[in-house]
Amino acid sequence: MTWGVPWPRGTVADGTQFALTDGTAVQSWTTATWPDGSVKWSTHAIGPAEHPPSSYEVVEGQPTEPPDPVRVEEVGADQAGAEHAGAEIRVTTGAVAWALSAPLLISSIRIDDREIVRDVRLVSLRQDAPDEDDDGDRVRGRDRRRTTATVDTITVEQSGPVRAVVKLEGRHGDWLPFSVRLYFYAGATDVRIIHSFVWDGDPDRDFLAGLGLSADLVMRDEPHNRHIRLAGPSGFLTEAVRGLTGLRRDPGAEVKQAQTTGQAIGEIPNPEVSGRLQLIPQWNDYTLDQSSADGFTLRKRTGPEHAWVTVPAGTRSPGYGYVGGATGGLGFGLRDFWKLHPTRLDIRNAATDLATATVWMWSPSAPAMDVRYWHDGMDQDSHAEQLEGLEITYEDYEPGFGNAHGIARTHELTLRVHDSTPTAEDLARHTALLDSPGLLTVSPNRMLEAGVFGTWSLPTADHQDLEARLNFLFQYYVGQREQRRWYGFWDYGDVMHTYDRDRHTWRYDVGGYAWDNSELSPDLWLWYQYLRTGRADVFRFAEAMTRHTGEVDVHHLGRWKGLGSRHNVQHWGCSCKQLRISSAIYRRFYYYLTADERTGDLLDELATAEETFLSVDPLRKVRTNDYTPDPRALEVGLGVDWGALAASWLTRWERYGDERARSRLLGTMADIAVLRYGFLTGNAALDVSTGRFDTSRRDISVSHLSAVFGLPEICAELIDLDLDVPGFEKAWLDYCRLYLLPPERQAAEVGAALQGISLVQAHSRLAAYAAARTGDVELARLAWRAFFVDEGDQLNRNALQREAEWRTTPVTGSLMPVDEAPFVSTNDASQYALAAIQNLTLIPEHRHDRGGPVWRSPDAQS
Repeated sequence: MTWGVPWPRGTVADGTQFALTDGTAVQSWTTATWPDGSVKWSTHAIGPAEHPPSSYEVVEGQPTEPPDPVRVEEVGADQAGAEHAGAEIRVTTGAVAWALSAPLLISSIRIDDREIVRDVRLVSLRQDAPDEDDDGDRVRGRDRRRTTATVDTITVEQSGPVRAVVKLEGRHGDWLPFSVRLYFYAGATDVRIIHSFVWDGDPDRDFLAGLGLSADLVMRDEPHNRHIRLAGPSGFLTEAVRGLTGLRRDPGAEVKQAQTTGQAIGEIPNPEVSGRLQLIPQWNDYTLDQSSADGFTLRKRTGPEHAWVTVPAGTRSPGYGYVGGATGGLGFGLRDFWKLHPTRLDIRNAATDLATATVWMWSPSAPAMDVRYWHDGMDQDSHAEQLEGLEITYEDYEPGFGNAHGIARTHELTLRVHDSTPTAEDLARHTALLDSPGLLTVSPNRMLEAGVFGTWSLPTADHQDLEARLNFLFQYYVGQREQRRWYGFWDYGDVMHTYDRDRHTWRYDVGGYAWDNSELSPDLWLWYQYLRTGRADVFRFAEAMTRHTGEVDVHHLGRWKGLGSRHNVQHWGCSCKQLRISSAIYRRFYYYLTADERTGDLLDELATAEETFLSVDPLRKVRTNDYTPDPRALEVGLGVDWGALAASWLTRWERYGDERARSRLLGTMADIAVLRYGFLTGNAALDVSTGRFDTSRRDISVSHLSAVFGLPEICAELIDLDLDVPGFEKAWLDYCRLYLLPPERQAAEVGAALQGISLVQAHSRLAAYAAARTGDVELARLAWRAFFVDEGDQLNRNALQREAEWRTTPVTGSLMPVDEAPFVSTNDASQYALAAIQNLTLIPEHRHDRGGPVWRSPDAQS
């Protein structure tokens, strides 16, 4: 496994070597540095251990070398450098040797020089029409083609001694660009595979009918010594290609025991059986098909010319299988198998000399993937008509903008080679590790001491009511994901936006109220809750959301590359393409905690994030002035937009020491500081070539959205870094202080009352921040009143009620029995949680101070 460790500023010099005190072999590297050059995040990798300790201590020192280090050898390269065209990359992890070569992924896998597996490749099915169940002619006339993907480049990213990483890139035929990373560890017999692809087809003509990873397995054993294992919810389908149990003639107890446990069978003592082996059917093909989150079917057959025989079905398969025998075999699987349905496991040709195992990330049994837009536009051709639509369904529709071009998806797979059939106990362990891979992490207290990720603190017994509500909100979404079945290839990891009390369901079919797509930062809420609690269940929920929102909700190719899509019935459907969704602030937690290279890719995509403002004007439908994106004067919001830019620049600076990112971060901070009204200015013109704002603007423009997409969190980090940018902290504190002040106080300071004040509870944490930095007791009291009393947010009203009011209510008579909390929406839950966490961190001592009501704007409800 691989994990990250944060270090307080100035305590560890860059280039420091690390060791583990128990002598475990470790490979370490730096993933981030502080501005002074000291290590901020180090990353460590260890190989498998039969009996690992419950904890490790990382110290400075000479690392121990593994007894069987990972070795990477390049053979036959056409060119020098990191990319190896025409090369074969040979990786050894002890007894196992892996040969990687284009155009496939892995050409051969050997144990002790005996070939077990060959030709590991990506396969896909593509058709030119959707599966229409009410149009038989169309289905019969479709053209479905099978393609083996082609690897174009191979890059060795790490070469041991404990961990090796090889990246392979190519295309699934003439579309679907992909990247695959193969992870090898010293002493391991498995390879972890991270496959990411980008959808780049024509939604009206290209329909993905299957996407899988296939591997051929050399079969040397007699058919009755070939074993099939497919995982169900509590065990395995345990069969042999030629079964010797259940026959009319008994082969003997030892023979039956050997076959069911996967041991080699020698001579069969009963001649009535041994003399008739040729008359026992050989099962050539097996399929486990997970068509939904609630059920899978199993079937097998003796050959492609013959009918399938059904096997008892089940509910949720972990997605792991094995095929092989006494002389070697292959375990294979897909993480989150049933959660990412429709998925499938195939074993083919098990009765021949060369079997094939395929893990399908999109099952060929399912209807072909259809990413066409979900409605016909309803004649919303002009911006005025589209704004009318926004008024009724909250959907920001625009023709051509609901295209899925450029969205992506990442899957995690595994291949594990064996020199014989593994035991049921071993298979169960491997399945469990696939479903929930181990992760080492420092304690929340140690994380807090390192001073990373801004403003947060540990739970305390002094505020058990708020801690209970934070836990209630998290557990509610866990339960809703299960009860509402928020699963599926494109959907798993996201949550819904708003609840429909009348139908007792989330508004899955109402315009912009459906999938949340990071609206108002549920990602941040989950990660901060994980940091402070260290809970594995919170981590897994946040991990799934990060995988989803970073891939599916963001365009990685084409016109909107680098931008994300606002909430919609389809994740890619909204015409509002913004950096607030693709923001680095949502990804950096997972990257630093795990050093996941794919997440690093997503952060790298934002290296020049400011250029995305040339792609599309997010305010084009509501502008009253004549504006065309100009690289010398790009309109950039100082809240949502600059917060995302600052997160991207900071992350790139601390990961790579990137001077361009540093210059733009510090430069724009300095520009905000000299703007007459600082953050209250709302927007400023950015020169892309210099990365600096025009500081001449004298307007005031406040948006309730500015500070709910990570701006408070990134500003707190920047101020903690003490970057010597005079005036920046004051500009931020002025915004934090003034937002919730009464209008007469605002007018006295800036000449007019601020307009557009809303999301008061969410902004209580801004007042808390200013109070904590300045020592202003009245402002601290105001912050707590805004958190508890204001009626502008649903959760505030409920916060005034008895603790028992924070509960779910069983609902029967609807499609499925569910538990609902109709007062909860994702906007409110996310911002309530973030405000609670930060207020408890910043001003806990003032929570019970008495004070009058907080001022509210007349438009607070909007």
